[in-house]
Amino acid sequence: MYVRFPTALEWYTGPESKGAYMESPWKTDRWFTSPWNHASEVKATLHFPDKIRIHDVTLRDGEQQTGIVFRRQEKVAIAKKLAEAGVHRIEAGMPAVSSEDEAAIKDIVALGLSSEIFSFARCMPADVKLAKDCGVFGIITEIPSSEHIIRNAYGKTMDWAIKSSIETTLAAKEAGLYTSFFTIDSTRSELEPYMDLIDRVATEGHMDALTLADSFGGCTPEAIGMIVRKLKARFNKPIEIHCHEDFGLGVANTIAALANGASVAHVTVTGTGERAGNVPLEDTVMALRCLYNVDTGIKTEKFYDLSKLVQELSGFQVPPNRPIVGDWLYNIESGIVSMFHRRCKSVEPLEYIPFAPELAGRPGVSIALGKGSGVANVEEHLERRGISLPQEQIDAIVARVKQTSIEKKALLSEAEFEQIVQTVRDTVAAAAK
Repeated sequence: MYVRFPTALEWYTGPESKGAYMESPWKTDRWFTSPWNHASEVKATLHFPDKIRIHDVTLRDGEQQTGIVFRRQEKVAIAKKLAEAGVHRIEAGMPAVSSEDEAAIKDIVALGLSSEIFSFARCMPADVKLAKDCGVFGIITEIPSSEHIIRNAYGKTMDWAIKSSIETTLAAKEAGLYTSFFTIDSTRSELEPYMDLIDRVATEGHMDALTLADSFGGCTPEAIGMIVRKLKARFNKPIEIHCHEDFGLGVANTIAALANGASVAHVTVTGTGERAGNVPLEDTVMALRCLYNVDTGIKTEKFYDLSKLVQELSGFQVPPNRPIVGDWLYNIESGIVSMFHRRCKSVEPLEYIPFAPELAGRPGVSIALGKGSGVANVEEHLERRGISLPQEQIDAIVARVKQTSIEKKALLSEAEFEQIVQTVRDTVAAAAK
């Protein structure tokens, strides 16, 4: 079977093109990904909506990560940064949690940010009143949707869930709040009872949108896509997607939902959240932009500073090789990749990295010195110091760098490298006498 892949300069008819040719969507001056992503057979399976909105839940669901506590002013500081990055919606918290959370939500609303401000509410009219009093634009109101979790975890019945949902969503409508009906544990529900619950709320209660929740991260992208299609076919409501990373599929599941017509993605900064965390803001937006050519309008250049702020205020540190914002992501030790860097950095800088560091607002490529280093690493560091040495001395330095790294089980510091260089030069000078 013949598969037609896009040409290097493809006719592009997306919303930002205005009917013009554009540079190949997989290779721009800011990223270099796979042309296979844009094969006609692949693109035929993707049905992204014209506009995708990002709904950040760092200040509510992200704070549920064990040990994280955001104080009032810290929540305000994070909200400001989220708005600066162009995040469309900010879930500022749940006023019923504490008086400080309630005050923080009011503070954030009072800022008049460009982002729409939401709060979270249980399916209780009292929570709706608290949200209304905070002045938010809308609420995410939740109810368990799988019969087993309603029975085992809540000690309730499906009739209770339906009645509570209808009562609360009608209260939200009366309060004039945009209402997203959030079904906890959607993906472990039996399909027909789940659909019936939504149908009752849609017809007897009120919802402006429906949030599909993979609360325990146990769904696959294929299944998420199927459910979104079924929900869109049955209900004339916008679909929002809320996933967790328990099996590492949260970003893939979120994109699968969007590619099948969901229009809002729930995320947290750097994937904070209960257990394995929520879907990371950075990974989701960057994947959409660089892999699918879907521009959400988010200022990705703000990601690194935003992540650093959340890590600082939460006390939660991410692994240094964390996608998009990890400190060591572009800290290269491997000799062969260091060689790629030296040969390509002024000719084709994206030959050995998938996206330009500045696209995520992060530090650029740096060449490390360690066990895996080779000649290129040493040449890079010598060049920075304006030192030119014959090959045999460079080889001797490489050997000493490797051995030192093995002995200390770590990378070398600048001072350690300089000491090795001096030792090798002294050794050569002494031998010449």
